[in-house]
Amino acid sequence: MKRRDLLKGLGVLGASRALLPGLLANLAFARSESGGNVLVVVFQRGGADGLALVAPYAEGGLYYDRRPTTAVPEPGRKGGGLDLDGRFALHPQLAPLYELYRGKQLALVHAAGSPDETRSHFDAQQYMEFGTPGVKSTRSGWLGRYLALTARGRGSPFRAVGMGDVVADSLLGPVTPLALRSIAEFHLQGRDGEWPRMRRVLQGLYRQDALEPVARSVWSSMEELARIAREGEGGGDYPEGVLGRGLSQVARLIKAEVGLEVATVDSDDWDTHEEQGVQSGRFAANTAAFARALAAFWADLGDHARRVTVVVMSEFGRRVEENASAGTDHGHGGAMWLLGAGVRGGKVYGRWPGLAPEALDDGDLAVTTDFRDVLGELVQRRLGGGPVEQVFPGHRLKPLGIFEEVAG
Repeated sequence: MKRRDLLKGLGVLGASRALLPGLLANLAFARSESGGNVLVVVFQRGGADGLALVAPYAEGGLYYDRRPTTAVPEPGRKGGGLDLDGRFALHPQLAPLYELYRGKQLALVHAAGSPDETRSHFDAQQYMEFGTPGVKSTRSGWLGRYLALTARGRGSPFRAVGMGDVVADSLLGPVTPLALRSIAEFHLQGRDGEWPRMRRVLQGLYRQDALEPVARSVWSSMEELARIAREGEGGGDYPEGVLGRGLSQVARLIKAEVGLEVATVDSDDWDTHEEQGVQSGRFAANTAAFARALAAFWADLGDHARRVTVVVMSEFGRRVEENASAGTDHGHGGAMWLLGAGVRGGKVYGRWPGLAPEALDDGDLAVTTDFRDVLGELVQRRLGGGPVEQVFPGHRLKPLGIFEEVAG
């Protein structure tokens, strides 16, 4: 049997055509031991409105006069936000996350983002995922560089997983990540006994190529996915949608202890130019789903949560003043979220620039915290003191004190 026939056969079994190459390449690199720390990166695609998610209600008219339909009412008013610190309030649909904040497990960074002022979704996302704002020649992502720099030998092919059909740019690099849409879709046990037959064929092929040691690891990993799939769906009250499905799969991998170190998951539908619907409508519904997905993920992890850190980011925020279509256009500064192990929660970090006209950056909330300072501190303190200057080349780290150092 030739390799193209083999892959065709795997396709009949329902396995991803990208699975085997990804496993083979990934096995050349190391991972943390099973049970080690895990980082989950959630990217809010489309430019999430940080001024509606984390409302600066203390700004008074500077906020409310500019946003007649897209502002979150003050705490205590009908539909009002959930007070964080006397300055900011969570959108009321974020109530499932409010107790995590009050329990000092969740922290926020406001007026955060990229120093590059592009309002292009593609460019802004690429700059943040590559970790090199304004530089288009970069060919690896910040997570990809971290993974390559911390390789220590052979390890699990599940070290880095990107949920979805396409791996996030942040994972690009020499350590090949696994693109995984759904554990169940691999169906590695096959139909009517087909998987054992295909395994024998695979073993024969790679024995001929003198790759038997690598092949043994591949079989073991594929069977591990099959085992997880056979165990059925995980727990948790996850909402429908990209984020809920992705986080539910990540939780299953974490609990299965297959050597996962880094996972990326998307949260979509944040581009709100028209009829944003902050109080009731599209934005409110998306915010509710976002909160439910994160809260369900955290509850689903159980005792495993003690070794998991989540970071949520978006390519940019929205403009301070709403537009004529009751929406908001592409802006600049936004909000980042940090949840879980090692996070000094219960606080909104960053220097707040205010919304006075002279404080705005061309009509936008100014960026006072470079996103690389948040991620760099995470790498330095949460991920075991990795070489931050190589993960974020050309950037001098200015930590905010968000993270405690946590042993893996």
